[in-house]
Amino acid sequence: MREEVFDIGGMHCAACSAAVERVTRKLPGVEESSVNLTTEKLTIKYDESQTTREMIIKKIEKAGFTAVIHVDKKTKSELSGNGKLVRLIISSGFAALLLIVSMGHMLFPDVPLPDFISPQINPLNFALLQMFLAIPVIILGYEFFTNGIGSLFHGNPNMNTLVALSSAASFIYSTVMTFLIVRRPEYVHQLYFESSAVVIALVSVGKYLETKSTEITRSAITKLMKLSPDTAVLVTDEGNREINTADVNTGDILLVRAGEHIPLDGIIEKGTGSADEAMVTGESMPIGKEAGDTVIGGSTLIEGAICIRVTKTGNDTTLAKIIKFVEDAQGKKAPISKTADKVAGVFVPIVICISTVSAVVWLILGKDITFALRIFTSVLVIACPCAMGLATPTAIMAGTGLGASRGILVRSGEALEILHGVNVAVFDKTGTITEGKPSLTDIFCAEGVGRTELYRMLYSFETLSEHPIAKAVCSSQEAAYITDIPEITDLRSIAGKGLLGNYEGNCVAVGNEALLKEINADSTKMSDKARQFREEGKTVVYISRDGEVIGLAAVADSIREGVFDMIGQLKKHGITPVLLTGDNAAVAGRIAAEAGIEEVIAEVLPDEKANVVSERKKTGTIVMMVGDGINDAPALAEADIGIAVGNGSDIAIDSADIVLMRNDAEDVFRAIKLGKLTIRNIKQNLFWAFCYNVIAIPVAAGVLYPAFGLLLTPMIGGLAMSLSSLFVVTNALRLGRLKL
Repeated sequence: MREEVFDIGGMHCAACSAAVERVTRKLPGVEESSVNLTTEKLTIKYDESQTTREMIIKKIEKAGFTAVIHVDKKTKSELSGNGKLVRLIISSGFAALLLIVSMGHMLFPDVPLPDFISPQINPLNFALLQMFLAIPVIILGYEFFTNGIGSLFHGNPNMNTLVALSSAASFIYSTVMTFLIVRRPEYVHQLYFESSAVVIALVSVGKYLETKSTEITRSAITKLMKLSPDTAVLVTDEGNREINTADVNTGDILLVRAGEHIPLDGIIEKGTGSADEAMVTGESMPIGKEAGDTVIGGSTLIEGAICIRVTKTGNDTTLAKIIKFVEDAQGKKAPISKTADKVAGVFVPIVICISTVSAVVWLILGKDITFALRIFTSVLVIACPCAMGLATPTAIMAGTGLGASRGILVRSGEALEILHGVNVAVFDKTGTITEGKPSLTDIFCAEGVGRTELYRMLYSFETLSEHPIAKAVCSSQEAAYITDIPEITDLRSIAGKGLLGNYEGNCVAVGNEALLKEINADSTKMSDKARQFREEGKTVVYISRDGEVIGLAAVADSIREGVFDMIGQLKKHGITPVLLTGDNAAVAGRIAAEAGIEEVIAEVLPDEKANVVSERKKTGTIVMMVGDGINDAPALAEADIGIAVGNGSDIAIDSADIVLMRNDAEDVFRAIKLGKLTIRNIKQNLFWAFCYNVIAIPVAAGVLYPAFGLLLTPMIGGLAMSLSSLFVVTNALRLGRLKL
């Protein structure tokens, strides 16, 4: 199976996207075909042995659209957008003049038209002036006719078809009336030139505003793309020179000064500074950087100057992966959109039928052709398939953009929808609930031995070791009080046991219980405390002086900051937390108690974690798995939703549905909250889209006319249609202003 993404041209509403999906799904070997109207992309999965890329493109073109393999639109020209704006301004100007000429004398009787164009004195001139003002609007709105009528002939009518039919019907009818005015001057009151032109102008304005608003929902992608500078300063033996970032190779040395974007991922060779990684990882505070630290391409150097050795280029950089991750998410639909897609596929033909039947019914009931034409055009232009098509993708784009700006990367709309219903959260322990590295938790001294004295002795030995436990001891808060370190002589390292040496004239040993046995040191007085530490899941370090144990140090993996609050939030919202770990039951129990987790599954091998998740799913619960994304990959893939805890420079994108870029435990709950907010927004949009059409179409068809005399004009219908789409997009934009 092959999955590809195509840029689709010629789509204007949900009926268009539904048509592309419908024709491509009919191709042999196509497993999945999904079109995102907002991004204008088709994601299709197909069997290469049965269908080719050329067959897909040909099928789409036959349906009246264009298709090319997706390319990066970062450098897309804005000239076409500027051209549309100019056409829109000119079109709106002519439409406004036409509206003044056709209806101004009725709205403002005290300001009559000049005699040579007065409907009472020169009705023909009055009609011809309206025609000449309408023609430029129709010409400038040619896309409605070329696309709308073309789509009709291809059997895939869309929103443009509705506008084109209504405008053409009004214009043709008014033109016929104009020629009849010579013999029947009273026909001057049956002109609808303003409907034919103003509808086009109003819908064009609505589409333009809708497009601009939709672009704002893509702001997260746009901002991320702008983070990568076009040029970089290359450091060479001959001096520094500026080159294109695209020409930088792995291993090159680049100079970055304060205020500049770091071009690519790398390691600092020399220099110090602080970097703002907020746009990439969502981390709000600048991070101090020095030689040996990694830097992320796209982050900003706030102060200092550094030389970095490039480690990743092109699509391998963290920023490129994030952009790809977010783009993929915005191009995929949520399952909740399926109903809207089905309706959109048959919406336009149904509307055409309703408008035609409504007009015929009113003619049968005795109304004249003018009344029937008004009904026909009003129904056509008030119907809005766009609102249904935009309801889901705009909300997903806004939601994924909000998540990306907070360092929460979401793979798809489906992931957001699943998050909304999660009721069990399974957590890996190491690196997820805990920091993933040991820290000094306890120091216990024998009688007559001072705490500072004992720690000074312990510190003196551990600074000479590279063992993780030694690093935990040396990085503790106690280290701040050590001002001088005695020289250790006759130092011996015994593999897997510890260190021996002469410390201020005494024979001192620092290590585990096996080391004590080797040197025959007496640990009887400390045995009960050592056992207590071990039962708590801690690693015990013995300190012996001249054959007698004088103290213990306990080292354990500590719980991450914010975990307890995050677990509390999950429980508050009805989500059951479960700790799943390969560690022993004592350690797991201690960590779970600190985190506030009641259910613990311990001593599980990595390959068995997926089975535990699978069993949970069989009970009908929606399971979320949270892990580091590397050794937890099988469990992450098996869960209904997998969340990988990343760190910005090394993210497990391939194994999870969601990646948390920041080292913030509370982002787990924020991700769930993001899913709930996005799905709520989608439901609001869909409710509006369906309700609008259910109410608006019957009103336009004249159901309220017999009882209340209420009848809509095509202009009001066109305005209502444009506003309905804008409402959906604007509602989606609200997501970007919400707090997680």
